[in-house]
Formats: sequence, structure tokens, C-alpha cells
Amino acid sequence: MYFKIAFRTIFLYFLIVFYYRIMGKKEVGELSIIDLIVSFSIAELASICIEEPNKSIWTSVIPITLLVIIEIIMSYISMKSDKFRKMTGGTPSIIVKNGKINRSVMSKLRYTLDDLLTQLREKDVKSLDEIKYAVLETDGELSIFKDDIYPMPLICDGVIDYETLKNINKNSEWLYKVLNDKHVDIDDVYYAFYKNKTTYIITRDELL
Repeated sequence: MYFKIAFRTIFLYFLIVFYYRIMGKKEVGELSIIDLIVSFSIAELASICIEEPNKSIWTSVIPITLLVIIEIIMSYISMKSDKFRKMTGGTPSIIVKNGKINRSVMSKLRYTLDDLLTQLREKDVKSLDEIKYAVLETDGELSIFKDDIYPMPLICDGVIDYETLKNINKNSEWLYKVLNDKHVDIDDVYYAFYKNKTTYIITRDELL
């Protein structure tokens, strides 16, 4: 009995480590909601296998393997589809803009003032007056910018971020004009961002 439990523990440990290397996951803070769900499910299935040695080990290995396959497929689709990535992983939200709290966004996210102040204290920020922008990332982390030099994504992998255009009071016609002036086609843009009233563009040809 004890030998079986020890064997399953060691086997599942190396199996899960191997699977996580395949999935390319790093730190817990970098996991999306779906990643966390998969992680908790894998942990639960592994614990069931260890705690109930009378059950076949395959009753846990098979569903764990299926979860990993699903996660890999979804990660691949997310890389190819911006809409799918936003649907499953969400998008960063500007909580503080030009030093002012965006209450409508906070209400939509059910993110309270106490949440904001708590995360500001964790960043050693004593007062809202010290920051210009605060962005709630998809993993729940709060990114703080104390000046106007906040890089706002305009294009990600050839897809326009209309939320950013709205935040900087611009439209798609303005963006296409910028691209035209720089002689760049939108399909060739890997990443473009707006920072300090300047548009920066990284094309696919510039990637390694």
C-alpha cells in the first residue's frame, strides 16, 4: 500500500512537471484564469489518485492528459486569434487615467476603491496624486505609471486595439494615416504602441 502511494506520488510529480514544461507555464502570477482552472483541476486529480490507491492510476492520468491537450490547443488558438485571446483571457483595463479614477471600468470589473488602494500600497504608492496611469492586467496585477509615458498598444499581431484608440481620442482613420506615412501595411505590423504622443511600430521583418 505505502509503496503504491509513494510510486504514484513520484510518477505524478514527474508527469505533471513534464506536462507543465510542454505547456510552457512559468510563475503562478503569469497564469490566466483558464490556466489556473486547469492547474487546480490537475492538482485535484493528482491528489485523488494518491489518496485513493485502490483506484486505477489511469483514472487520473487520462483526464490530466486531456486537460493538458485542451490547454495546448487553446493556447495555440489564442496565439492565432486576438478575439479568442480576449474572450478567454480578458484585456488589461485602465483604472486610473491622467490621475483620475475610472469608476465605470472599476464598476464593470467589480474592482473596489479598497482593492485599488491596497494594491497601490503594495507598490509603495502613498497617494493617488503620485500616479498618472494604473492598469489592471489580466492576471490581476496592477501596473503603475507615474508619468505620461505610458505605452498603450495600438496594434497587436496585425489587429487594431480600438479601446486604446478610444483612450487616446483617436480613430482608425488616424491610425491608417500614420501607417501610410510610415509606408507600413497593417498586416505587416507585429506590434505598435502609442507613447508620449508618438507612435512606435515593430514590423514582422524586425523580429528574430
